[in-house]
Amino acid sequence: MTTVNRSSRTRAVALVAAVSAISLLAGCGGDDDSVTGGGKKDGKTVITMGMYGVMGFKETGLLEQYEKENPDVDIQAEVAGDEQTYYTALQTKLAAGKGLKDIQGIEIGRAKEVVDTQADNFADFKGMADTDHFLPWKQSQITTKDGKVLGLGTDIGPMAVCYRKDHFEAAGLPTDREEVAKLWEGDWNKFVEVGKTFKKNFKGDKVAYMDASSGLFNAMIYGHSEQFYNAQGELIYQDNPVVKEAWNLAADAAEAGLSAKLRQFQPGWDPGLSNGTFATTVCPAWMLGHIGEKAGDKNKGKWDVAKAPKGANWGGSFLGVVEKSPVKEEAKKLVAWLTAPEQQAHIFEKQGSVPSSQVALENPDVKNSTSEYFSNAPIGQIFGQAAQEIPDEQVLGRKDGTIKDTFSQGLTLVEEGTARDKAWQTTSERIEKAVG
Repeated sequence: MTTVNRSSRTRAVALVAAVSAISLLAGCGGDDDSVTGGGKKDGKTVITMGMYGVMGFKETGLLEQYEKENPDVDIQAEVAGDEQTYYTALQTKLAAGKGLKDIQGIEIGRAKEVVDTQADNFADFKGMADTDHFLPWKQSQITTKDGKVLGLGTDIGPMAVCYRKDHFEAAGLPTDREEVAKLWEGDWNKFVEVGKTFKKNFKGDKVAYMDASSGLFNAMIYGHSEQFYNAQGELIYQDNPVVKEAWNLAADAAEAGLSAKLRQFQPGWDPGLSNGTFATTVCPAWMLGHIGEKAGDKNKGKWDVAKAPKGANWGGSFLGVVEKSPVKEEAKKLVAWLTAPEQQAHIFEKQGSVPSSQVALENPDVKNSTSEYFSNAPIGQIFGQAAQEIPDEQVLGRKDGTIKDTFSQGLTLVEEGTARDKAWQTTSERIEKAVG
């Protein structure tokens, strides 16, 4: 049984937090915004990469491994800690047609916008790479209507619920992960009802049941094929019952005082993890490393992972190659290698990012992985099963990421005392302004 190595994840997060990056070679797409990508230098092929967060390729040693196996290749990677900042800069560079890396990371919430508006700027992987090993719906998200494949999938974001066993015990609730999962099995409404019981019975210093109501909202909507857009690209969030149901249940939780009012990855959330300010957070697989890093060694073994009420996918990424890259074919070869089943399994074993490769998901080392930090939770089984429950079709829209962020802000208004109807109206106005 493989135990996920959290120390490597810890070092990786610290590295990203410091906005660490390998300096790019002069004249190979580094500080010179007039050029795109790498090139040939001193007898080597220089391939540049632009990434965000902790995608795992640099942090788990895969880039170094590729260089060792291909001594004529020199990989230069830049990593931005914040995806929103990264994507804003990427849009600017795409519009200008310069300053791009050979390989660019693409977050799932941006994939549709890239497919619809930037297809000419990215190379086609069709016929070049084996895509049969990916989950059926993954590659469709980065494929144009005429069949152009703009990138290859990295991880996915199947969801679970991370919870503090000590806080559950203080509220008279079960702490065993299977018993906890049964409390809310099949219904997010049950999850909120458990929260009301928690609030009523918790003994000790004040602890909120959940970090933020927006996490609940995200978990609910991403369990369905359509959220903000339909398959025709039309904005449907106003009339989509899935969105309305998620909004109202999240607002119920906020109005019941179940939230610590700490939006994930926003100021205050990390200290909340460290100080045990809340008892649960809806957690895609890629979030485990961040929780372990920020909650710290003092909370090791206090956290556990339970199956979510319903399966859903939140997050995941792709790697694309810029069409004008001077080393396009070499970059495509590197992307195909990085996203192959063996490398996806390696990243999962090191930092817990769930593979988008069906073959990798069936790897015994993936299926049997546990997390020492999270009370030896069988995360391979929990997230692997959640991955199988994700709808086969995941409809994306051009501004999915922006709309999700706007809904999170709207639910923050409810947490702060704004009536839900007024908060909905404000959210709708902001969305209409943002999407034009």
